[in-house]
Amino acid sequence: MSEDFGSYSKQFITDTPMDPESEYYRFYKTRLYKYPLEGIYIYSFEKGRMLYADGWEGVVGVPDAEISMMHIVNMTSPHYAPFVHDINDKALQFLHKRKERLKEYSFTIETKVMNKNGQEIPVVARVAVHDTFEDGSLRSIIGRFQVDYGLRFGKVMRFAAYGPEKDEFERNLNKSLFYPFRISDAELDMIRFLSRGSTYKEISDEMNVSISQLEKNIDGLLERFKVSNTTSLISFAYDNRLLP
Repeated sequence: MSEDFGSYSKQFITDTPMDPESEYYRFYKTRLYKYPLEGIYIYSFEKGRMLYADGWEGVVGVPDAEISMMHIVNMTSPHYAPFVHDINDKALQFLHKRKERLKEYSFTIETKVMNKNGQEIPVVARVAVHDTFEDGSLRSIIGRFQVDYGLRFGKVMRFAAYGPEKDEFERNLNKSLFYPFRISDAELDMIRFLSRGSTYKEISDEMNVSISQLEKNIDGLLERFKVSNTTSLISFAYDNRLLP
């Protein structure tokens, strides 16, 4: 496996934590709500450091004043790290090419992180654009890592993309180089409909996609998961805890 995964993102992040005495910390501390068992961060590409961090001792056992963007990137469980780093790279590359409505973009990943004692912690990680420069380009991001012990992990990585060009964003994230077993929320919705006996016409109407695009997407899933038909695809989804 290549050692270059995450190399693009790591050009733009540092190991510099926040300053708990800064005006940024005091400002966000009074304005951002944190849920139990959640870690929040705001990272500034402009300043090359964390602007804000809260809740990380409860998530991974690291004090907020010590958590850095590089630390967060590197604390992903080794099994999931190639996929997560690859998603981070593709998301940042996508965002760096755009300057319109950037604040509407975000993505989520279900993964596991390592706490300071070496234990794996299941989390839903959501990363969103927090702020932009006057020209619309990326200035800072905000991340929320919510511990969720109810997550069911098989060998398929789950992610979701959101934003004005959601489909294009998702296609970019889906081109994983390091983890072939991956699935987006939209793709999982297709399998859910198939499992309920819905026809391609019903699914295309419900998901607002053409039948030809739906067929192309499902054929892609068959090839990706190395199954021969939709019945086997549904069975694969159940076997890997993608369907309840």
